[in-house]
Amino acid sequence: MNLSIPDLTAVRARNPEAVAEAAARRARRPLIGDSGRLMIVAADHPARGALGIGDRRLAMAHRADLLERLCIALSRPGVDGVLATADILEDLLLLGVLENKVVMGSMNRGGLAGASFEMDDRFTGHRAEDIARMGFDAGKLLVRIDYDDPGSLATLESSARAVDAMAERRLPVFVEPFISRRVDGRVRNDLSAEAVTRSIAIASGLGGTSAYTWLKLPVTDDVEAMPEVLAASTLPVVLLGGEVGDQEAAYERWGKALRLPTVMGMVVGRSLLYPAEGSVETAVDTAVGLL
Repeated sequence: MNLSIPDLTAVRARNPEAVAEAAARRARRPLIGDSGRLMIVAADHPARGALGIGDRRLAMAHRADLLERLCIALSRPGVDGVLATADILEDLLLLGVLENKVVMGSMNRGGLAGASFEMDDRFTGHRAEDIARMGFDAGKLLVRIDYDDPGSLATLESSARAVDAMAERRLPVFVEPFISRRVDGRVRNDLSAEAVTRSIAIASGLGGTSAYTWLKLPVTDDVEAMPEVLAASTLPVVLLGGEVGDQEAAYERWGKALRLPTVMGMVVGRSLLYPAEGSVETAVDTAVGLL
């Protein structure tokens, strides 16, 4: 049964079992399809309190609008699936738009954007057992490492245990590492070639096995340095998008990085769901075309 967005609250109130039922009957697919590439739309930002797009501080706070944008993105040819927290994935399950899609659960959301404890990024989202129970296909975790913040050590340790738990269930886990630091009280990620290389080396060694680990990486400030940066690991890589100012420049940078041999695809969110120019359809189709 495909529900409309206004029906979701009523179903949640009267029949919460509908979520598990929808998950149980969802048609699944391999992580990597015939194209050998992976295009995932990301929408796990709200649970971290990161709701802004440009100068619109609460752009992602309107759930019906976000779900409509996700439904459009998931309907476009070449889009393989979605990354989100439980609340959003369950809405999409009830809407019936996750059939034969890759469903990726977001795992650590505790390091709220702008909080004093932002670097102590605890696992307050999906656990490995939740992803397995719901029949989802993969998980994603964020590892920001600030050499001056003791909270990063707790994040590293809990991330390693999450990698172990996912591998125990033979579930892929996408690790998104950054070397970060506070600038004027705000956490900033270092996108220099050296910093991204260092983050890759650290993330690749998390846990007792890397057999099920993927890396979710930014394009470095110097895109020409990406071949040397990605030489730091043999793990498969997807590129992340982030919020971009110049959409055309972002497409050009992504296109160059996608030609590298270990890059298997992209996981992109706000820049496609809330494009600076044009429609969601156009932004998604352009990104898919880069693959």
